[in-house]
Amino acid sequence: MVKIKDVAAAAGVSTATVSRVLSDHPHVRPELRARVLSAVAELEYRPNLVARSLRAQRTNAIGLILSDVGNPFFAEISRAVEDIAYEHGFSVLLCNTDENQEREALYLDLMRAEQVAGIILSPTQQTMARFSELNIAFPVVLVDRALKNGDADAVLLDNVNAAMDLTTHLLEQGYRRIAALFGDTSTTGRERQRGYETALREYGLAPVPALIRHIPPRIDTGRAATLELLDGSQPWDAILTGNSLLTAGALQAIRERNLTIPGDVALVGFDETIWATLVEPAITTLAQPTVEIGKTATELLLQRISSPERPPRKVILQGELQVRGSSAARTRAGT
Repeated sequence: MVKIKDVAAAAGVSTATVSRVLSDHPHVRPELRARVLSAVAELEYRPNLVARSLRAQRTNAIGLILSDVGNPFFAEISRAVEDIAYEHGFSVLLCNTDENQEREALYLDLMRAEQVAGIILSPTQQTMARFSELNIAFPVVLVDRALKNGDADAVLLDNVNAAMDLTTHLLEQGYRRIAALFGDTSTTGRERQRGYETALREYGLAPVPALIRHIPPRIDTGRAATLELLDGSQPWDAILTGNSLLTAGALQAIRERNLTIPGDVALVGFDETIWATLVEPAITTLAQPTVEIGKTATELLLQRISSPERPPRKVILQGELQVRGSSAARTRAGT
């Protein structure tokens, strides 16, 4: 096994210089850095990350604690986090809370025990409410959900504008009675409702409370809520969903009732998925920049690890409307 002293001998420098180069220390002359990196590549040297982490009293691992890894949105973020972490010599410990505060607390304790360098977290509502009391002993970056006081780094979607874009698209296509399903597990659903209602009001329409549901963001709840809306006394001609799981549930319900899309009702939803383009008609979505979210969150965490005293940053990203057949113009839908 190649050791650090072998790299030092090959480069003609001290082991201390090799160590400084490998830890990306700024005070190393460029010519020495080049010689060390050349020797590392030639000898195929791999640093002993375990020994390094013991000296630093932390591991070269970061935690990724997500609310639902079965949700394609979080699955894609996970992949991006892992890719960037790997590029920087970190491994990733992935945990799924399923929106359960007790599981979340268990995994936070696990991260402390594992002495991770930091975590990326999509927190439960309970944790968001008492985040400042938790005394988390490592750097944290939040994804998808942010604290009101901004006390932590966060990477978010501009949920209000995204929901406005999706709702405005339906309104421009001639739909006026728009039902909506929003997740009830975080501030994200409330922000998307605000954008939805803002778009309606800009068109001179009042939101109809009977057409709005806040429910757990799962396929089964999306199906049940859509069936309930179809059986209700309030007519509607389109439905907007807050994530891809709710979209799948709404689609199931509409098909169970043998209704056509968009002839009987239009369907649009948040989050791009592979299946959205495989069904007929393809589903109009508001695509979130999942890769950018995961990449940015990991980069923020690495910055926080190296500069723990810097002020918190909130990065807000924009979604992209993907228009497809499920929201074709009302006049072309034949109704």
